[in-house]
Amino acid sequence: MTEKPDLESAYALQTPDDSRRLYAQWAKTYDSDFAEQNGYILHEQVARHFVNMGGFGPVLDVGAGTGLCGVCLRARGVEPVDGTDISKEMLAVAEAKGCYRAVFTGDVLLGLDAAEDTYQGVVSSGTFTHGHVGPDGIDAVMHVVQPHGWIVLSVNAAHFQAAGFAAKIAMLEPHISDLTTTEVPVYANDAPGEHARDTALLLAFRKAEK
Repeated sequence: MTEKPDLESAYALQTPDDSRRLYAQWAKTYDSDFAEQNGYILHEQVARHFVNMGGFGPVLDVGAGTGLCGVCLRARGVEPVDGTDISKEMLAVAEAKGCYRAVFTGDVLLGLDAAEDTYQGVVSSGTFTHGHVGPDGIDAVMHVVQPHGWIVLSVNAAHFQAAGFAAKIAMLEPHISDLTTTEVPVYANDAPGEHARDTALLLAFRKAEK
């Protein structure tokens, strides 16, 4: 990839290798070139929702990126927080912020390098969507959460039905409880660009007893 990474590059991702290439190049400027420039607030929405639902640590941030959601969680008193992402370059930026107890690379579609029932909660902001991680990635999330632990995942609202997330959640209903879906803006009210009015669904649920 030789062109400067941007929002359209992220929306065009198709494979895990696409993600690795894009975010390796984008890591050092992601916060300024994307989050600040586009008024990105989805990480704040996810962290706030997790706390409001009663979530607490230890928490795993899946698709942690540069640590935007991790910073928000720590600011709300949630700890410890670990972070995982497919991009080691993005995680290096996240680790430097000091918001995570530990970080580790991983592809959620292939499973996560964490034992079953390790975490009391899982959050994910901007990862479960078209071109990034599809609905099957929820299986790995369920594996690492303790029974009754809160999971809060954002899914781009435009892809919820078409990408199979609705069907996946329906399949999981015997294994989860307290499911809610809350639509929130991805970007601030004064955000620029054609995606400025995009919304996401915050899927919040607990892992049921085995």
